[in-house]
Amino acid sequence: FTSLVEPLALDEAFLDVSGSTALFGNAVSIAQQIRERIKSELGLVASAGVAPNKYLAKVASDLEKPDGLVVVESEHVRSFLAPLPISKIWGVGKQTEKKFLKIGVRTIGQLHNIPLDLLNQTFGVNGEHFWKLARGEDSRAVIPDRIAKTVSHESTFPVDIYNLDWLASWVDELTDQVGRRMRRHEIYGKTVNLKLRFSNFETITRAKTLPEPTDSSQSVRETARQLLADVDTGQRGIRLLGVGVSNLSRNKPVQKTLFDQESDDKSRRLDQTTDQIKDKFGHDAVRRGASLKYKIRHRAEPRAKDP
Repeated sequence: FTSLVEPLALDEAFLDVSGSTALFGNAVSIAQQIRERIKSELGLVASAGVAPNKYLAKVASDLEKPDGLVVVESEHVRSFLAPLPISKIWGVGKQTEKKFLKIGVRTIGQLHNIPLDLLNQTFGVNGEHFWKLARGEDSRAVIPDRIAKTVSHESTFPVDIYNLDWLASWVDELTDQVGRRMRRHEIYGKTVNLKLRFSNFETITRAKTLPEPTDSSQSVRETARQLLADVDTGQRGIRLLGVGVSNLSRNKPVQKTLFDQESDDKSRRLDQTTDQIKDKFGHDAVRRGASLKYKIRHRAEPRAKDP
């Protein structure tokens, strides 16, 4: 819905959707669509707050957890904040709350009547900060997070898997997911990672660094398959398999020799075509023969209509 996403915690983020309304409807509609997508694809409930700025959106999102949607209109900011406890202001912990109680402030509405000079005397440099938030003033922009450290997908199996051909086909499936995500976000990676977990929860990882960064599914797949072939499992079954790419950047690979460039161009055209088909018809629209043979189906990006 928007590329302007600023993570706040493991399961929270700010989204600036001001540039997305022409495509997806107003901010309230976008919030509801996101909640519905999370519910249909992951089976999880989510709360959202829609407001003119980050502070108000955060407060709103917390009010009706775990499955609520709270909207704060610009003209109702003061009345929305007034009945809330003073602890709802960012930066007000237990010790600061005690100071507010000493000057007779229990709610944000009561803080509206406190002169700024008194707040500055009581709280120093934070006085003006509290004064502005009490009025719903927050000018900070949504700042997208820095580039991720790793792009990865993994799958846990219900039983131990001993068949290396079956595992290799799963490597292909996971690699397709990883490559598609990298290309979608225009990220290139130089190190391919393989993760294996046995039934006793022992986990091993293997990695190989490529000569140049890539977003090619073929390059990642061939490297991950080789890493799998080199692992001595000791005849133990595998319960979890993961494929990832790290050492990421947004720098495109340098020009190669003519022969290598022709091969890369063919691989890139294939990736672009399969990405377009999957974007339009869903992940299962293009499948590998081996994935059909072994009935492999990764659920990382299910379609909304799938059960």
